[in-house]
Amino acid sequence: MVRNESDPPEEAPGRRTGDADVVGMWVTTDGHIRQELRADGRYDEARGNCRSAYTGCYTVTGSHLDYVDDTGFTATGDIRDGVLFHEHLVLHKEERA
Repeated sequence: MVRNESDPPEEAPGRRTGDADVVGMWVTTDGHIRQELRADGRYDEARGNCRSAYTGCYTVTGSHLDYVDDTGFTATGDIRDGVLFHEHLVLHKEERA
């Protein structure tokens, strides 16, 4: 299907107009944990040298995130002042070069 410019923008799964723009790479200050939040509603989290340590889906409601890991584990996160507080982690959005 071809999208016309007059069509409303498509939203990622689990996102509504007004929800925080979370898509991108989020990283702890020490760089040990890297969480990629993709536009398709999936996430991929690396820990140290372990790529894809955790993968699953996420949804965004306002500035709140709900995660469901592929194993069924659930977690939450909140964005405050541009910082993602995900359970006990504090992650900052990585700027694109």
